[in-house]
Amino acid sequence: MLIKQIPIRNDLRNYMYLLACEKTLDAIAIDPLDHAKCLKVADELGWTIKTVANTHHHHDHIGGNDEVIAATGAKLVAHKDAMDSIPGVNTGLIAGDDLQCGEITLKVMDTPGHTMSHICLYFQGSAEEQPALFCGDTLFNAGVGRCDFGGEPKILHKTFEDQIFPLADNVRIFPGHDYIENNLEFTLDREPDNEQALSLREKFKNGLNAESFVSDIGLEREINVFFRLNVAQVRAGIAASLNTELEHLDNEKTFIGLRKLRDNW
Repeated sequence: MLIKQIPIRNDLRNYMYLLACEKTLDAIAIDPLDHAKCLKVADELGWTIKTVANTHHHHDHIGGNDEVIAATGAKLVAHKDAMDSIPGVNTGLIAGDDLQCGEITLKVMDTPGHTMSHICLYFQGSAEEQPALFCGDTLFNAGVGRCDFGGEPKILHKTFEDQIFPLADNVRIFPGHDYIENNLEFTLDREPDNEQALSLREKFKNGLNAESFVSDIGLEREINVFFRLNVAQVRAGIAASLNTELEHLDNEKTFIGLRKLRDNW
């Protein structure tokens, strides 16, 4: 599978993606907000957009749908429960569906929390290629999606416990926004001695390009504080912030506490 990660460089620092079958060059456009850039990149690469896939209904993910579809005749797919909030959806997706394009197969994951009708698209990988997760606003590099625009942090935590945390370490992640540098600062605010986060922050300060950076689940377990719910320093900090006894905290309450702090950080 060919992957093109395209930074939009707007105020929200969105990413959109083009995925293409190596044999047919048929492509899927994921959340193509900047339709002009999406179409230009596809044309330069010689890829034919057959499908537009939206991870969720927020405008910064669906804003370019109409223009891309008008230019390409692509079919639009999204979560079945988002069909009333995303105009023109041809196919509503549910957990376990296969999204096919050429010889590419992506497995649909139903991942509520950021919104209640959010999907991630999972490429299972092969002997030659690592698996990949196109995760919209569910999972970010070193962070997770916020829940105050139609979501629920308790449900986002369940999504992580049931579907994200069990993923293999070698699963690459392709999120909907580039927030990694700020997210690293939040991790270090909660866990100041996190060596992996400190090292990666230093690399960005020394010129590592955040826009082309690709994390994986194994690295997230080290640098993403939302993966580190059992770390004593993290949990103690949440207990202090919530003014509660440490023994009263479990993973869910720690996750929700972190999300609340991050909202106002």
